[in-house]
Formats: sequence, structure tokens, C-alpha cells
Amino acid sequence: MRILILGVGDAFTTRSYGASAVIEGPEGYLLLDCPDLIHRALHEASEKSGWDVSARNIHDIVLTHLHGDHCNGLESFGFKRFVQRISGEVHERPRLHTHPRAGARLWERLAPAMDAPLTKDSDHASLDDFFDLRIFDPANRPCATIAGLTIEARHTIHPIPTIGLRISDGRSTLGWSGDTTYDADHIQWLSSADLIVHETNLGPAHTHIELLNALPEQVRAKMRVTHLHDEFDPASSLIPILEAGEVLEI
Repeated sequence: MRILILGVGDAFTTRSYGASAVIEGPEGYLLLDCPDLIHRALHEASEKSGWDVSARNIHDIVLTHLHGDHCNGLESFGFKRFVQRISGEVHERPRLHTHPRAGARLWERLAPAMDAPLTKDSDHASLDDFFDLRIFDPANRPCATIAGLTIEARHTIHPIPTIGLRISDGRSTLGWSGDTTYDADHIQWLSSADLIVHETNLGPAHTHIELLNALPEQVRAKMRVTHLHDEFDPASSLIPILEAGEVLEI
């Protein structure tokens, strides 16, 4: 499995993009969350890594929750794909996969910017004009198959409904914590993965690096950290820190 890291920042970063990644599956690419300036994030990560990943070739997005640093890019992604569809450059809407509580309020989140008429004959737009929404139930194991990848999801402890993920191609598994306070049960769930990407940040809604540093060495050895605040001191972490443009292979 190959993963391209697009951003490692939090909602307030001046140095990166929001924590996100592209995963290469057996049947295409999966975009994991969709932060601000998604097209620029893809371009810069492609240039840095030498792995050219274009939004035009991404047909599946998994959304963990509705905080802006994880979903603000949906507006530009959806509008650009709509323009490409009416010009004949692409022929399908991107599939947007998420859990019921995020899906129920997704259009409420996007509509103020996206529900204007798209043609002279339409009164307004809807989510269906931009995305093919696919709702999965985290209680199911697995809950979805996306781009040939098997997806498992688990709700995290965060101010709004959020999920972490286990993503497998049948040979290797990526664990993605999602935004969460420290949760030993969640880390135990992630620990079956071959590689774990875990968030770390300040305040009560996130996991402090000191708690991750205290994990058993066999867990830390396969963990990487992301979702960093700008003042994060790399020397404070016993766990390797991800960088935008980095390619992970598991």
C-alpha cells in the first residue's frame, strides 16, 4: 500500500495543510479528508514526492468529520469536478463516503456556498450535483469497500462526530486515528494495523504527545504523528513526525 501525505497541520497552521492523505488502492485512489486548498496541496505533494497525483484521477473521498480543516476543500473539489464533467473531461461525480452523523449535516455545511443555480434553467443546486454520497455504518465490520480497499471505522472522542479508520488492501493495513482525545481503547483498535498515523495537538479535544510517548515501544515503533500545531517541538516526540509530500509504503 502506498500513501501520499498531503498535509500535517491543524486548523490554525500557517506552515502546512490540514492533516490528509491519498491512498493508492487496487482500484484507484482514495482521498482521506479534504482540507482547504486541496488542489494546491495535491500539486505540492506531487512535486515534492515525484508521485503525480491529480484531483482529476481521484474518484473517492472518505470524510472523517465536518471541521473545516478536514472538509473545507470539498467546495473547490466539487465545483471543479462539476466544471470538468460539463466540459466532458471527466464523466462521473466523485463518490463521497462518510458516516451517518456527518452525512446528515453535510449539505447544511456546504449549501451556503454551493446551492446557487448551476445553469440558466436551474433554480438551485443540491449535493447530488457535485457528489455521489455514500453513507456507511461504523458499526459494521467492515463498513465499506472503496477503491478496492476494505474500510473499518470507529467513532472517536471529539467535540463533533468523528471517526478513525483501518484501511486494508488485503496484505497490509493503515490505521488512521482521526481527531480524538487520548483513548486507550481507540489505540488498541488501531494497533492491529501495520502502520498507525495518530494525531497530536493541544487542548482537551486532541491527544497530547506526552501520552503517545508513554505507549509501549512496539506500538510507537509503527506509529507516525500528524495534525501538528505550528509551535510543535519535534524534539518532544519519541515518534517520527510526518511531513507533507512524504510517501509511506507498507
